Amino acid sequence: MNERGTAARQRLATWWVLGAAAVLIVGFGAGRISMLVQYPVLKEKVFANFNASYKEIKQDFLFGAEPEALLNGATKGMLASLDDPYSVYLPGSEGQDFVQSYQPEFVGIGVQVRQEEGRYLVDSVIKDTPAEKGGLQIGDEIVQVDGTPVKGISMDKLVSLLRGAEGTKVKVALARAGVPQLAVELTRAPIPVTTVTHAMLEDGVGRITISRFAESTAKEFETSLQALLDKGMSKLVLDLRSNPGGLLTPTIDIASRLVPKDKLILEVDYKDEKKVQKYFSKQKEKLDLQIAVIVNGQTASAGEVLAAALKESAGATVVGTTTFGKGIVQSFGQFKDKSVLKLTEAQWKTPGGQSIHKKGVEPDVKVELPAYATLPMLPTGEESKQGDYGDYVKTLQTMLEALGYPAAPVPGVFGEQTTEAVRGFQRDNDLEATGVVGDKTSHALMEKLRDKLQKEDPQLRKALDQLGE
Repeated sequence: MNERGTAARQRLATWWVLGAAAVLIVGFGAGRISMLVQYPVLKEKVFANFNASYKEIKQDFLFGAEPEALLNGATKGMLASLDDPYSVYLPGSEGQDFVQSYQPEFVGIGVQVRQEEGRYLVDSVIKDTPAEKGGLQIGDEIVQVDGTPVKGISMDKLVSLLRGAEGTKVKVALARAGVPQLAVELTRAPIPVTTVTHAMLEDGVGRITISRFAESTAKEFETSLQALLDKGMSKLVLDLRSNPGGLLTPTIDIASRLVPKDKLILEVDYKDEKKVQKYFSKQKEKLDLQIAVIVNGQTASAGEVLAAALKESAGATVVGTTTFGKGIVQSFGQFKDKSVLKLTEAQWKTPGGQSIHKKGVEPDVKVELPAYATLPMLPTGEESKQGDYGDYVKTLQTMLEALGYPAAPVPGVFGEQTTEAVRGFQRDNDLEATGVVGDKTSHALMEKLRDKLQKEDPQLRKALDQLGE
């Protein structure tokens, strides 16, 4: 082998090594760029602090830590740093529950339950559900679920015990007055979630109440609207009181049913105006209806969208009090592990171009509800008696006085007159006249106040007056 050939092979080997090194460098660089594009958080200097903190917690925290909990906590904290109560991260089951809340049904047995003096009582039985078919009755006490005593557990825990996968069985032990303990086995089934109710009132007036906007709300609304039209409805009261909002799509669908064709429903403006989306009514069938909308301070978000659209684009009269004032829009997406990221991405404006955020929709006719209608609930699982004092006693006294039982010579102090007022209420409602307020008395008070409000309801009466003019 001559020297020239050896030198050539050495040069070739050198170039091969340099080429391989270049390929590695380019590959590493491309990989790093790809990582930075895919995970832009790596570009932030402060990420080094996060990474160091994560490693130190994992290695040295005395009580140990799970990586999933650490990273979920970090993501929650990231959303919390935005200082926006509507932007949140909901890990795992929390995200699943959030998505489920907008579904048209859930899987369970079909009862609503209330807590009374440490017991769980059936408050209502939904028609055509496993509970009704199994013979459950209002007033039944749920004692055990699948052998687990329910006394002392939380309401959330009880709900999780009763719910489950469709087709699975659950054993419920009940206590019923005059009957030995009952045990029934029920097969869990889909239970429809009702968000719309309706009633035909006098003089051709129909009333539709929307409690929230979920996936099925537009279909429910159409069913109610058609039922009332079939009965000759010529005027509509749309009750949106305490509607917290929900999904935008069914809201727009409902607005398109009531707002004249091609009229603006709302405008949605995204960050830096990179996108401005306007929604116009796609009404297919003209409706000749007078409309009055009832709202209050708890009418929010999508409820405000519908109220404003009807007011500004359909000539509806809005009655009640100023709405909550949530004029921003969130989108949410669900990850593979069921976690949910809900993020504020836009603001919306009324057909007149107004933002109602932190302002609310102003009613055309302002009508307040009586003071007793906005009282907080009395505490459950506790007794109130003579000698007690505080805000909850003041609430109790206001309830009693609204029902015709004078109780408050000294507001907030449970004295002798309050005791006599409680006894009077208990006697008149077939309760043991102890003068002590427990869950039974609290529940009876709330029921009577609810009945009184339904009969009086000055906001509904004013809405009817407006339709009669």
